[in-house]
Amino acid sequence: MHTDARAGRPWKTSSLARGLYVVAMLIVAFFALFPLYWTVATALKPGEMPFAIPPAWLFRPSLEHVRFAFGEGSIGMQRAFPNSLLIATTNTLLSVLIGGAAAYGLARFPIRGKKHLWFWIISNRMLTPVALALPFFLLGNSLGILDTRLILVLTYLTFNVPLVVWILVGFFQTIPSSLDEAARIDGASQWAIFARIAVPLALPGVAVAAIFTFIFAWNELMFALVLTRESARTMPVLTTAFITGLGTRWGPMAATSTVTVLPIMILSLSVSRYIVRGLTLGAIK
Repeated sequence: MHTDARAGRPWKTSSLARGLYVVAMLIVAFFALFPLYWTVATALKPGEMPFAIPPAWLFRPSLEHVRFAFGEGSIGMQRAFPNSLLIATTNTLLSVLIGGAAAYGLARFPIRGKKHLWFWIISNRMLTPVALALPFFLLGNSLGILDTRLILVLTYLTFNVPLVVWILVGFFQTIPSSLDEAARIDGASQWAIFARIAVPLALPGVAVAAIFTFIFAWNELMFALVLTRESARTMPVLTTAFITGLGTRWGPMAATSTVTVLPIMILSLSVSRYIVRGLTLGAIK
């Protein structure tokens, strides 16, 4: 029996392990991608074919449901997509700025009660959105900012800033404090040290935090459903608008869902190597 010289074990055993690994990955990929395939297929199946029993696996694609979702059946697509893009982008920028500064402070300065402050910041991610929906609604109503992009941006900050802090503290802690001291001797201010030294060195972590923040802000449904009506409606909320008292328009809903998921898929695939690199660097450091 041949032996794999590099592994020091029988070749057949090594091939079997690799084969089982490939099969396991294919099974995982199937369960991960099948819901996406079914959503796209439902959007492209004509008429009542999405409800056919047994399911129709082979069919001629039709844009009937797509035209309804973005044409005569549109319930604000031209407004919802820009809303989602603007809200997610603004929230990401503010979360990274505020959370990055807070993470740098926690990592660098001797703050009294730092452990308690750290736990309080992280505990904000443990809160159940359902429990906070009504207080945020009453607060937004009293301030007169319901159904605006502003209330969603501010609401998402309460959850995304702790996420950014949690990701970036570890990166800032690994930067040698001697760099700060050298820059301070050269006359750099604390903000200059943060912006010109700490942030560039922690850039992989900043990229990871920004990507996850954008994804969470784009996909959020609960607060967007409670705090908006028409003007600030986002894509996830628009998707639920096809559920009516007369029934659910599954085809148009699938078409809207596909458009909602598409930007996140493109973003994730485009920056996947940076996500892995940033998370790996954080783990190694």
